[in-house]
Amino acid sequence: MKLIVDAQLPTKLCEILNQLGLESFHVAELPKGDETPDEEITELADRQNLILVTKDFDFYHSHMALGKPKKLFLVTTGNLKNRQLFDLFRNNFLLIKNALNRSNFVELNNEGITEHE
Repeated sequence: MKLIVDAQLPTKLCEILNQLGLESFHVAELPKGDETPDEEITELADRQNLILVTKDFDFYHSHMALGKPKKLFLVTTGNLKNRQLFDLFRNNFLLIKNALNRSNFVELNNEGITEHE
């Protein structure tokens, strides 16, 4: 399982995900970096079987209407300090990993993980 982390989330999140055993990279590493259009991110994610990790509800709407991206991990925590966000990922790591293996749409909120579909 490999993840691509969208621009609204900190690049440091990739380091934490990698430490937890979830291979990931940030859109900032793409040739167009944070300026990469959503459609290109979606195409890349689907072509390379990546799970898109994002806070951007545009990806949610696209996933629900068109099934693109195929695999979506939506972070709906609202504004948190990075440390709080990272702790949510660390504290829910096993739930996240299992949910991503089972579902095409997973949501992380302040209470934990929700699998959709």
